[in-house]
Amino acid sequence: MNIPFLGNRRQKVGVPDPEGIAELLAECELLRSQADRAGVRLDDSPASLEALDQLVPRWRDDEEASTWLGNDAGLYLGTVIVRTVPGAAWEIRADGQPVVRLTSGREFDVVDAGHEWAASGVPELSQLYAEVAEA
Repeated sequence: MNIPFLGNRRQKVGVPDPEGIAELLAECELLRSQADRAGVRLDDSPASLEALDQLVPRWRDDEEASTWLGNDAGLYLGTVIVRTVPGAAWEIRADGQPVVRLTSGREFDVVDAGHEWAASGVPELSQLYAEVAEA
């Protein structure tokens, strides 16, 4: 998911606003709407990722919805990681792709993972979270 305008979002001193970027990336409107209709509460916790993994993937019949949902799923996964894994933070690559970086320097392309989940359900979001949390 290329978000070029994020690279231009600056505070007055010319430094990226990590909290503002994190808030923007956490919106995930389509995913939150789908989850709400299915009775799943997205509270930015690892348990909510498990609940998402259990949703019936009705969106797979609609390529456009699947693409947007994949973006949202990846951003939501990243949001959960950033909010629950100590030291994890959003980083926007030069190409505009948001990724999650751990204190170890390891980088995770959560949007790509979200697209894979939306398309096939594998790997599960909760499994990806567990792998990142252990890293």
